[in-house]
Amino acid sequence: MTFQGDKKVGRWLLADGEERLKQWLLPKVPKSIETYHLTLSTLIWCAGIILFSFLARFYVPFLWVVSLMIAAQYITDLLDGAVGRARNTGLVKWGYYMDHFLDYIFLCSILIGYGLMTEDHNKYLILYILMLFGAFMVNSFLSFAATGNFKISYLGIGPTEMRLVFILVNTFIIFFHNSFNMSRLLPITLVGATFVLFGVVYKTQKQLWKIDMEAKRHAER
Repeated sequence: MTFQGDKKVGRWLLADGEERLKQWLLPKVPKSIETYHLTLSTLIWCAGIILFSFLARFYVPFLWVVSLMIAAQYITDLLDGAVGRARNTGLVKWGYYMDHFLDYIFLCSILIGYGLMTEDHNKYLILYILMLFGAFMVNSFLSFAATGNFKISYLGIGPTEMRLVFILVNTFIIFFHNSFNMSRLLPITLVGATFVLFGVVYKTQKQLWKIDMEAKRHAER
């Protein structure tokens, strides 16, 4: 069976614009920068996110730099697979593994950063949110193993939209940090993510049940 991990199914809200951006940027990537350089650069962006989130505890405008790190990770993540395919690098399975493992590290770095700016008694909510967001990734990988289709978006929301949400949250905090306590946002995020996760899991298991029943009927003929 041909490996399909480098091919994503489903559509997210910004997919069309993202594809145009990718095609515009791809020819501009220097020949000296390979697909694995772009993939591994996520480690640099993650370190920057944690560092400048910590500094934002003392000077909130450092969150602009955090948002810049998120945008930089988006660009390199957008281009790493495209560069590999265009140059026939051959690192399909390595790219699948490292790209998505580092996506999880990237998510952790963002939530660690928010944890550094949150009062101690609310830090446990960051852990719960990380568990929920991680569950979406687990669902994608398990569904891919069962169906061969790698889906990374839910209800039109994918990694691109989530990065944009984090940037908007950072912008909101910068402008309203004196009148808004970020800790108020954590319970809302927790409840919302839980609700969506239940919906995604229900839909996924229903799809897999249908596949199993169709296979059973076919085998009984």
